[in-house]
Amino acid sequence: MLWYVLKLAILLPLIALLAWGALTLARKVQQRAGINSGARSIRIVETTMLSPTLKLAVIEFHGREILVSASRHGLTRLAEAPARATFEVIE
Repeated sequence: MLWYVLKLAILLPLIALLAWGALTLARKVQQRAGINSGARSIRIVETTMLSPTLKLAVIEFHGREILVSASRHGLTRLAEAPARATFEVIE
């Protein structure tokens, strides 16, 4: 029983350290590869859940706002309009 507790006390922090190191390394590799950087051409403005299987989303893409419904069967474009002006708060 003592041997089991000793192995657990040594290996559990070691496994946690390896997991943390892998996540840190993955983040650095993504930054070097240019993933998740730069200006984005698409932005999710708002989402709302209509039912457990149906969601509405407003997506901004190249100066247009597109209303889509997302369900188990895929995405359906419902409407499209010019993008509204957005104001940034500068503190």
